[in-house]
Amino acid sequence: MIAVSAGNHAQGVALHAQRLGAPATIVMPEGTPFTKIGQTRAFGARVLMHGATVDEAEPYAKELARDQGLTYIHPFDDEKIIAGQGTIALEMLEAVPDLDCLIVPIGGGGLISGIATVAKAIQPTIEVIGVEADLYPSMYQTLHGLQPTSGGETLAEGIAVKTPGTLTQDIVRRLVDDILLVDETAIETAVQTLLETGKVMAEGAGAVPLAAMMTNRERFMGRNVGLVICGANIDARILASILMRGMIRAGRLIRLRVAIKDSPGALSLIAEHIGETGGNIVEVNHQRMFYDVPVKQAELDVMVETRDAAHVSEIMTRLKAAGYSPSLVSGTAQHG
Repeated sequence: MIAVSAGNHAQGVALHAQRLGAPATIVMPEGTPFTKIGQTRAFGARVLMHGATVDEAEPYAKELARDQGLTYIHPFDDEKIIAGQGTIALEMLEAVPDLDCLIVPIGGGGLISGIATVAKAIQPTIEVIGVEADLYPSMYQTLHGLQPTSGGETLAEGIAVKTPGTLTQDIVRRLVDDILLVDETAIETAVQTLLETGKVMAEGAGAVPLAAMMTNRERFMGRNVGLVICGANIDARILASILMRGMIRAGRLIRLRVAIKDSPGALSLIAEHIGETGGNIVEVNHQRMFYDVPVKQAELDVMVETRDAAHVSEIMTRLKAAGYSPSLVSGTAQHG
């Protein structure tokens, strides 16, 4: 058997092929996170890399299927795949029967097609809302008769599909109430929020339901909402970067630039002022050799971990009161 996937479908096919004792080949787009590649190989599958997206990898996989006599298992445009994914709605409604709404990621549309079919059969009044990354709004554009624009680098590579399925288009048109689009910053924030607040690790594609809810708070206020978090396949390097960027956006990690005298003890005074306000110095760059810095001065860049934006203000005020003229090089809070 052979399949093309950037994540969950790859591992599902690989796992069941292993259980059946059948060989599996998985074609994954180049640039797929290493963790997804490694986990798919760990289930015994042969992994081949081809193309920049699932759409580019698919023709190659189908060519291999023809040439090598393999059974092609489509990641979303297949009735059995759709039916299998619908069991998610069955489990969620068994656990929480009074859900008002389900928010589901959309790539090719298989996941939401299965979920919407089952959810509407059990509870016809439930609202089913799909979410796409705004760089890959393929289902939204198809259903609204818009020109396709999908492309670019997205954190949600698991749903980065340029062409939705034929079967799934019809199901989504009939059963899905709305499709929301979320940008990359919202996806990053959702990944960070899930980890820090919910202690749930999610990849970008899995975090888009929360991103949609956080950017449309009024719409979901006071409702029982189920979020389908469909995957935790995120590289440690990417996750670390998201957390650091999130700290910067929240004003919890800042870089201060301060001009100081180039003399013994000057650096320790700055450290003392920052430390006494409760700031944690993470990194120091002490520059005295650039020609635009006066010869008797040094320019100090200090990365500081803070509690919040108010704490940043406290540190800036303390340094100004001590006779310095600090500037904020990076961070969301703006302080003079």
